[in-house]
Amino acid sequence: MGYSERLDSFRKDMIRTLGGSISCPSVRGEAVKTAAGEVYPFGKGVQDALEHMLKTGEEMGFEVFNDDNYAGYIQYSAPEGGDGYFGIVGHLDVMPEGSGWTNDPFTMTERDGVLYGRGTSDDKGPVVACLYAMKAIKDEGIVPHKNIRLVLGLDEESGDLSSEHYLESCGKPDFGFTPDGRFPLVNGEMGIMIFELAQKFTTKPAKDSLRLTKLEGGTAPNAVPANARAVISGSKEQYDLIIGRAGLYSEETGHKLKTKKQGSALVIEAEGVAAHGARPELGLNAVSILMEFLGRIGFANEELNEFIAFYNEHIGFDLHGERMGCYCEDEPSGPLIFNVGLANINEEIATLTVNIRYPVSCTDEAVIGAMEEVLGSGRVGIVTRSVFEPIYVEPDDPQVITMLEAYRKNTGDNESEPLTTGGGTYAKLIGNIICFGALFPGEENTMHQADEKLSVESLMKMAHIYADAIFALCCE
Repeated sequence: MGYSERLDSFRKDMIRTLGGSISCPSVRGEAVKTAAGEVYPFGKGVQDALEHMLKTGEEMGFEVFNDDNYAGYIQYSAPEGGDGYFGIVGHLDVMPEGSGWTNDPFTMTERDGVLYGRGTSDDKGPVVACLYAMKAIKDEGIVPHKNIRLVLGLDEESGDLSSEHYLESCGKPDFGFTPDGRFPLVNGEMGIMIFELAQKFTTKPAKDSLRLTKLEGGTAPNAVPANARAVISGSKEQYDLIIGRAGLYSEETGHKLKTKKQGSALVIEAEGVAAHGARPELGLNAVSILMEFLGRIGFANEELNEFIAFYNEHIGFDLHGERMGCYCEDEPSGPLIFNVGLANINEEIATLTVNIRYPVSCTDEAVIGAMEEVLGSGRVGIVTRSVFEPIYVEPDDPQVITMLEAYRKNTGDNESEPLTTGGGTYAKLIGNIICFGALFPGEENTMHQADEKLSVESLMKMAHIYADAIFALCCE
């Protein structure tokens, strides 16, 4: 039996292991300190996911390491592997579940050969595929000439504390991949900027006037908001007028708005379609829906009206920064990607958290400069929070060629070529690694969405691709 046949025999075990990981609700939460004094930096759910995978790796006979609960790894050590290692870097944290699920997002459900649950495709399923690829090679008695290490990150969806702590403790891999993108492989990742557009309100309208007291939308900067909610204070006559206009707006645009009276306030809820912030064209931004409608209402605060008008004039439903002046593109990347991921407005300040993916030939300074020209001396300002520069590996790089061969051998797809995408993966944060899978061409992308899914066929296929790549890079 070769390692490929052995991998096929792990089918049920892989599904069971993935189900156990999905049952850990590993959305990043507040740090937890146990009675024994141990700290879980990202909350109990993330900690449970880490411990589950480390225990699974240990039971398989691998060396495991817990990096102060900030990260961990599972390693197949080479007899003379030295200090360096081949890194397979995935993450166990997941996006908030959001709404619209058919089943409990943290109980994996199989229907017609498809596995449903938060993390099945991003990134727990691919992590499990890599783990069992390593196990198949080890159980076949194949001895690597390089340490093979599966690194388990814990806050990839929300930050970089996990990767920073891991790099300080364990150092960069010599080379490797992250299974957190698309096949055949991603040799270029656009630059990422996360920043806020903010405006303070210097005037406060009278209590008995028509006021927007609160607006909230979105769950994370790197996701298209599926829901947005506004709370309005005013008179019954004003509410009746707004409710009527909301009905007309929905009829006119097809966008979903709901209105309801809540105590003395009127609540307006907009429903969009969630999607990954790197692929906003797959979703519909609920914040943009709500802001477009609010633009049809005149509030007592003129500064608020100006901010709403600014949004609708310069952002709206644009996905590439056209009206913010920052549109740019190049041949490997395509156009810049612009996504408003979070919106928060109260009677003192309005903030929009924006996630931009810019082409590999562009710079963050150029993007900011272009937007500042549009903003001019107006009241809206830019507050930069984080920047991750683009990366690009030439298509003729030996590792790119080897991984592409593993993909083509297992899929028969000889036409798909390496990609440059808007995704931000550990290839940027860790260094020396390339994004390799795990979404296949033509497959529906449900990452960050309700009813996130992964077919069993795809789980097995990716495991075979990873096993062949690991064997070719570390064992031949």
